[in-house]
Amino acid sequence: MNDMQRYIKMDDWFFEIKTVRALRTKNYGDKYSAIANINCNGDAIYIDGLMTADDNPYTFQDLQTFKQFCRKMGAKTAHFDRFKNDQLKSQSVIIQPEKPQSILKLVK
Repeated sequence: MNDMQRYIKMDDWFFEIKTVRALRTKNYGDKYSAIANINCNGDAIYIDGLMTADDNPYTFQDLQTFKQFCRKMGAKTAHFDRFKNDQLKSQSVIIQPEKPQSILKLVK
């Protein structure tokens, strides 16, 4: 899997991705059930302001999706801050690089 480009060069300017807003929805522009702010700083990503609708909680699959995004951005760590049961929960995760797919060859 290729890493996403973290910057774009135009003329004498570099435009660097530093902040991303993530929305959980089936189609862009539709009503969303969760939102998060993501800040990129070097090889670390900070995910804060993660809020979900009461009837649509943050799931294990959501965590996997965020980790996949972090991998694509070339991050080595991700730091999550979110509220759960009216308490701030912090979690740091080491982002493992994607394992190259091996090619199996069957021999008779």
